[in-house]
Amino acid sequence: MVKTKEFNPFEFMESQAEIDAFLLECYEDEDPNTFVTALGHLAKQHGMTEVAKAAGLSRESLYKAVNGKVQPKWYTIHRLMRVLGVRLTIAA
Repeated sequence: MVKTKEFNPFEFMESQAEIDAFLLECYEDEDPNTFVTALGHLAKQHGMTEVAKAAGLSRESLYKAVNGKVQPKWYTIHRLMRVLGVRLTIAA
């Protein structure tokens, strides 16, 4: 049996500009879970335990929030974004 590792696109990004562009594309996707999943990959890149602690969440709660199977509350996503340094800009 061949062991595989979950693909994390952030492992291959070399600049903040690449990360920002990727997150923007995910945010603009019709499926909101695309953005949530991307945040999950970014959290994994930073270390789930550390991110969860900084966001005031349990590690298990963070995994559940970004697994793509549930719709997390905005409060949870907002806290996660703050910890990861992700900022949204609103334009009309």
